[in-house]
Amino acid sequence: MTPGRGKLADVGTTIFTVVSRRARELGALNLGQGFPDYDIDPRLAELVGQAMRAGHNQYAPMEGLMELREGIARKLALSYGLTFDPHGEITVTLGATEAIYCAIQAFAGPGDEVIAFDPAYDSYEPAVRLAGARCIRLPLTLPRFRYDWERVRAAINARTRLILFNSPHNPACTTATAGDLAELAAAIRGRDILVLSDEVYEHMVFDGRMHASVLAQPELRERSLAVFSFGKTLHATGLRVGYCVAPARLSAELRKVHQFNTFSIANPLQWAIAWYLAERPEVGRDLPGFFQAKRDRLRARLAGCGFSLPPAQGTFFQLLDFSELCPPGDAAFAERTLTEAKVATIPLSPFYAEPPELSVVRLCIAKRDETLDRAAEQLAEFARRLGRA
Repeated sequence: MTPGRGKLADVGTTIFTVVSRRARELGALNLGQGFPDYDIDPRLAELVGQAMRAGHNQYAPMEGLMELREGIARKLALSYGLTFDPHGEITVTLGATEAIYCAIQAFAGPGDEVIAFDPAYDSYEPAVRLAGARCIRLPLTLPRFRYDWERVRAAINARTRLILFNSPHNPACTTATAGDLAELAAAIRGRDILVLSDEVYEHMVFDGRMHASVLAQPELRERSLAVFSFGKTLHATGLRVGYCVAPARLSAELRKVHQFNTFSIANPLQWAIAWYLAERPEVGRDLPGFFQAKRDRLRARLAGCGFSLPPAQGTFFQLLDFSELCPPGDAAFAERTLTEAKVATIPLSPFYAEPPELSVVRLCIAKRDETLDRAAEQLAEFARRLGRA
């Protein structure tokens, strides 16, 4: 190894950072990086200040504030009708990303393989590589981004230690079904394989769908680590408060890494969220309708302009298909929307190990209605120019 060469020397800056920086430089509307541009609930802000004034400003317990873990257990019971032990099965983490990182470091190592599905969120493979393991990237089938379970079964071998699952899926905007979870359970049955399930968009499922969590699948619950995020649920991505739910034996191993990584998460934020959950136990219940309305608003305003927007099944994103107006090449098209339409979008190709030719980009719908309307106007005008070219 070359002296001074890092373990991720070939990894560049994330597409989110690059696109958001260029959007600021160009004065473009940012429908790229996934964060809201509207205010959080004022009550949550009040509770954060209240927690700091009450003196909750020192280290929180490593596993997470017990009051918050108990609130999470109540939330899970309301969401899934299941009971979880806040002492041994729930761990508060620095957002979902830290939970994913800690789980991979805890259970994968040199000689192991970890399966991920492309397009895969960009933090997955670097965490696998830092653990010394190998990431096996299996593409979802196009154009509907579905699982090829025959290919999954063929990829599993004696070295497979972990399968990274993600539903609702970012960036594909699809949701897994109960049938998918049954296939996953069957594929790993009788094998020493765990599932790490990224479920941060659990409440953002549309058109009457129900979120299919690994926690609700009896076989998978016993061998899964499920990861969630208050940043998504509370419209406050800067909170960086997430949590991992797993059987006690798995949580104990995750916590061994967590304690030497971040150790504990911001104490006043944990108190504020715990109080907020106590006041609003059904938090998240309104999110399907809230984001479906935004999805439909954007789709309606872009109808008939030449773009196709297959309705997102979940997340707070929406795909835009430009195949009727431009040749494939999502990175080039995203560059054009940024410089010519002044709307930042995210191409999907950076989320692939071996990207196919793609004619879709991702839009964030977690924006004010006026932001979505302006973006739609600018994209529609761009589409008209493309159609005349």
